[in-house]
Amino acid sequence: MSDFVLSCCSTADMTEEFFTKRDIAYVCFHFFLSGRMYLDDLGASIPFDEFYGKMAEGAETKTSQVNVEEYVDHFEKFLIEGKDILHLALSSGISGTINSAVIAKDELNEKYPDRKIIVIDSYAASGGYGLLMDKLADLRDEGKSIDEIAQYALDNRLKLHHWFFTTDLTYLIRGGRVSKVSGFFGNMLNICPLLNVNDEGKLIPRFKIRTKKKVIAACVEQMLIHAKDGENYSGKCFINHAGCLEDAMEVVALIEEKIPALKDKIVVNYIGTTIGSHTGPGTVALFFWGDERTK
Repeated sequence: MSDFVLSCCSTADMTEEFFTKRDIAYVCFHFFLSGRMYLDDLGASIPFDEFYGKMAEGAETKTSQVNVEEYVDHFEKFLIEGKDILHLALSSGISGTINSAVIAKDELNEKYPDRKIIVIDSYAASGGYGLLMDKLADLRDEGKSIDEIAQYALDNRLKLHHWFFTTDLTYLIRGGRVSKVSGFFGNMLNICPLLNVNDEGKLIPRFKIRTKKKVIAACVEQMLIHAKDGENYSGKCFINHAGCLEDAMEVVALIEEKIPALKDKIVVNYIGTTIGSHTGPGTVALFFWGDERTK
């Protein structure tokens, strides 16, 4: 058993089974649905289909990041056990939660001067964040030290690609990523924007593509361009969706056609309630390892 804990936020959007099996601790964000607060607890408080169904009906959502006190409570239970901690936070380009994690770390360093707490900006979100944590768990299981794994995260976090598309612009308009005018005409013309996460961990619209079929093809084309070894990619691939499994499976089918080595190996999960509160239902996200992300 290692003498340190791997930790992340629930916004890595993996299942409880995954976190338990990989021995990764997580701390929960919060979200509000029609004025009621819930924990972003991997679908335990409200099933994902119900959550996205309510959003599709027009329910208002907003999110709340993990605060300092919650990070203190999360970290301290491991420090009491004599464990060091490597925590990767949700991208600072999406949330300010890393600031709370750092404040908590500084407070606890005074109380536990013999323990090590490392906090790193993942520059990642959703399944890309989960894919990074999965790799760090592999390194831990291979016997790498906390410092070696932290350095790996710093050196490789920008090699994780995130490509998103959505068939409903409503929530991108609300979040300011698409203007109201562009969104109005986009919805009329069946525009499906293709977005990715850049080198600052920010979600950026890249292409305006008409029709779902074409945006799926464009999303997979970006994987062929950027994935390590292109069509010969043999690394892990995660796909997350916001209540639109059928669309996600169309992406899976096309990837398996273009990259045969991934047949029956792609992991599909929901986009969690925090990220989904901003992207909205009808969103599909593709994650893989590749070249270094740029602006």
